[in-house]
Amino acid sequence: MIPILRGDYADPSIMRDGNDYYMTHSSFDYLPGLTVLHSTDLLHWTPVSYALKERLGSVWAPDITKCGDKYYIYFTVAGQPSGGNYVVWANSPFGPWSNPINLHVKHIDPGHAVDKEGKRWLFLSGGHRVKLRDDGLAIDGPVEKVYEGWTFPEDWVVTGFGLEAPKVRRIGDYYYLMCAQGGTMGPPTAHMSVLARSKSINGPWENSPYNPVVHTWNYEEKWWNKGHGSLIDTPQGEWYIVYHAYEKDYVNLGRQTLIEPLEMTSDGWLRLKKGKCSIGKAMKQLERMPLKDYSMYQHLSEFRVGKEWRFYQDYDASRYSNYGESVTIKGKGDSPYHSSPLLFVAGCHSYELEVEIELSGKAIAGLVVWYNNQYMVGSGISQTKRYSYRRTVATGRGLHPATRRVWLRLKNDRNSISGSYSLDGKTWKRDAWGMEVSGFDNNTLGGFMSVLPGIFVCGEGEATFRHFKFMPINN
Repeated sequence: MIPILRGDYADPSIMRDGNDYYMTHSSFDYLPGLTVLHSTDLLHWTPVSYALKERLGSVWAPDITKCGDKYYIYFTVAGQPSGGNYVVWANSPFGPWSNPINLHVKHIDPGHAVDKEGKRWLFLSGGHRVKLRDDGLAIDGPVEKVYEGWTFPEDWVVTGFGLEAPKVRRIGDYYYLMCAQGGTMGPPTAHMSVLARSKSINGPWENSPYNPVVHTWNYEEKWWNKGHGSLIDTPQGEWYIVYHAYEKDYVNLGRQTLIEPLEMTSDGWLRLKKGKCSIGKAMKQLERMPLKDYSMYQHLSEFRVGKEWRFYQDYDASRYSNYGESVTIKGKGDSPYHSSPLLFVAGCHSYELEVEIELSGKAIAGLVVWYNNQYMVGSGISQTKRYSYRRTVATGRGLHPATRRVWLRLKNDRNSISGSYSLDGKTWKRDAWGMEVSGFDNNTLGGFMSVLPGIFVCGEGEATFRHFKFMPINN
């Protein structure tokens, strides 16, 4: 197994369209949301579009699919009165995507399926299912319970039964139903992906004798809470499972996307493959590849909101503009906690951020390592002060001489955060503060979030960021 997307890429859903693969993930409280990624080899991925601009709530467990000549993403919205399950559609995975449509059906983790007669269905958590209208944009019947899940041994250490994340694939005469069980958080051995099959979309569903397909068996493994799998085939007929897992000791990076090859047994079940696969050599090369500067974050001339960068909880395109190697952002709120910072996924254990900031008006701007608006760490500047932020505590110190232009650095050394600043971009001074953030994770704080680096602007005014650098540290 190897990670094909490092960092917070939870709840992967993948589809193939000819020789092209498309994948999307939970976007939670970040906007734009539901980033769609493209690949031609299952290993190297490029963001090509995003499907959500407006905040509906926390966006969970999408399912991307093609039906006829249109593309669809079904997803769950949590944490808001408007919650439930929604769908967006497009004529191309590159967008533009439609406005979200409320399906007015409860449960979570929708999974789209088409039966032999061409009728469309939506499978849901808890083993439930509902028929869809032919256009896939509304339900067309009652919610039914059709699957009971797989009974795992009583002595397994799990969070709960947690039957969720149904994904249906038709292979030959069978429909294969893959689900997650055990809970996506909690003990490292909780999560798993299980498989069932039926010759009818209506069941009954027979559980695989090889269950679970993926699972973390003990605390010593590198990858914890393996589960939420999606099946994907290649044009050559090979099968793989794409799933998520936490990295041991770095749970706060979020659930990362991994891939493993599968094989079809003589009795017609998919299980992990022990031999070689066609992309095995490329997988090993990718795994051995050292971390280097991420070019898509290195140059602000390639600044792309919704593809690499995303705002926390609010998306307002009028707040930012980019020209060449700079990005200007208008302030929001009276502190970084309410500023809707602009963040990106960092998939490495250690890194350093560096940026030149020019202020206008009464703005405060800076660098952050962010979990949510109560748990964050960062450095900021105004024209007369420099600030440090640790959780909800802000400390201000005088900036001498007063200036509109300052360079900031923020270093994350295996979860130990420190900051420094410069008045000329050459001579640097260490700030007298630090913070350890390994506890900024879902098991401790909830919300399914992760630690993301980024930039913020608050107060009355704006700030221009130049020469932004994100530099992974190999340690």
